[in-house]
Amino acid sequence: MLCPSCKDTNNKVIDSRLTEGGGVIRRRRVCASCDRRFTTKERVEQELRLTVRKANGQRVPYQRDNVYSGVERACFKLNITEDQIQQLVDHVDEELFANHDRDVTTEQIGAYVGLHLRRLNQIAYVRFMSVHRKFKTIEQFVDEITDVKLRVAQDSPSQQDLFG
Repeated sequence: MLCPSCKDTNNKVIDSRLTEGGGVIRRRRVCASCDRRFTTKERVEQELRLTVRKANGQRVPYQRDNVYSGVERACFKLNITEDQIQQLVDHVDEELFANHDRDVTTEQIGAYVGLHLRRLNQIAYVRFMSVHRKFKTIEQFVDEITDVKLRVAQDSPSQQDLFG
């Protein structure tokens, strides 16, 4: 494993434990060259391969990292932890592999991400959907925010209005 600091591969594991319901092994490592400690996560590779059908018709292999980077951008400078982002991407992964055999569209992936982001943080949700749905006008933003406000009011009428 490459040390994130000095890029040396000479390191040792100092602690291992199961996380995320036993699906991931979290390992604490220490670099023998620079003594930096860092964490790695090891997960089973999915045997089932998904193909993603993009809007332009192109087919590409599913990559978890693409979902992660989209969620990470949507959560930028919000009070959302790395663990919360990882958990959200884990849930999306689980649903994708459970509900789709061979291929999935970018629209379907975006719907899964949107569902979980809406529960996690409404601002991150609107940010993500603005890119995913390719909003072109202010009215589209306003419509999405109005929809979020209505759902919040329906789900919990006693909750304060987050959008003023």
